[in-house]
Amino acid sequence: MRAVRYSQFGGPEVLHVADVPVPDPGPGQVRVRIAASVVHPVDLMVRSGRFPAPLPTGLPYTPGWDVAGTVDAVGPSVEESAIGDEVVGFSPWLQTTVGAHAEYVVLDAGWLTSAPTGVPATEAATLPTNGLAAAQALDLLALPAGSTVLVTGAAGQVGGFVLALARARGLHATGLAGADDREFVESLGAAFLPRSGDPTGTFDAVVDLAVIGPSLLDVIRDGGGYVAASPPLRPEPVREIGTFALEVRPDGSRLGELVKLVTSGDIPLRVAGVYPFADAAAAHDRLAQGGVRGGVVIVP
Repeated sequence: MRAVRYSQFGGPEVLHVADVPVPDPGPGQVRVRIAASVVHPVDLMVRSGRFPAPLPTGLPYTPGWDVAGTVDAVGPSVEESAIGDEVVGFSPWLQTTVGAHAEYVVLDAGWLTSAPTGVPATEAATLPTNGLAAAQALDLLALPAGSTVLVTGAAGQVGGFVLALARARGLHATGLAGADDREFVESLGAAFLPRSGDPTGTFDAVVDLAVIGPSLLDVIRDGGGYVAASPPLRPEPVREIGTFALEVRPDGSRLGELVKLVTSGDIPLRVAGVYPFADAAAAHDRLAQGGVRGGVVIVP
C-alpha cells in the first residue's frame, strides 16, 4: 500500500510517498481502508523533530491520527464492526505503528464508530481528533448547565467544536478570536471577544486552545477550572483553580455521541483544503501558514 512517510526530521520536503506492507488486524482489531485523514499542528512539530516524546517505532514513520473510511478486514473477537462498515475513529500515534496517512490502517475496534450518514469522508475526517479533544476538555471541567466558559483560539480546528459542544451542554460560551471570525463564533451561539486585547470579566472556566497561559487565571472565579495542553504554572497560586492537561484519548463510544450531534446539525464540520498524498508537503505548508479555519485533509 501507499503511505506518506518521512525518514528523517525536517521541513515539509522530507515527506514522501512510499510503498509499505498492508497491516493485518490482530485480536480485537480492524483494518480500515482510509478515505480521508487530517493534518494537525502536532504533526508538523513531530515531523520537524521538535516534539519531546519519541516516535513509537522510530524512523521511517507514517503520521496521521484521524480515520475516515471503510472496514476492510476484522480480527478475531471483533463483534462491533463488520466488513463494509463506514467508520470514523481516532488512532493515537503513540499506540500505532502506521498512522492514518496511508491507504490502510489497523486499530482497536473500540476506537471506531459509525460515520455520520450522508457526510463526505473529507468532512467526517475532521471530527475524531478535534471533536474528542473538545469533548474531553469540557469533561475535565465538569461544568453544570448555565456555567460560563471562555474559549481561546475559538475559531481554530478544535475551538469550533468546543463552542458547539458548550451550546449543546447548556453552557454560556465566549469565544476569543480574530475580528474576521466574529460571525463564525456568534453562529455557534457564543459571545465574541476580540483577540486584540486582554480578556476581562469573570468566567467559571477557561479552555485555552491558544495557550495564552497564566494571565487567563485572573478571569476565572474562585473554584473554577482551566484546561489546556500545558497548564500554566505559578510558584504561589493566589486562588484555588483547577488546572487540567488535555491529552486526547481514543473513545469510540464518545465519538459516537459526537456523530449524533453532527447528524442533528449541532456540530458543524469545516474543511480548509483537501490534498492528495503526493501533495502532503503542501498540506503541511498550508497548516504552517496559520489562520486555518477547518481541517487540512489528506486523501489517498
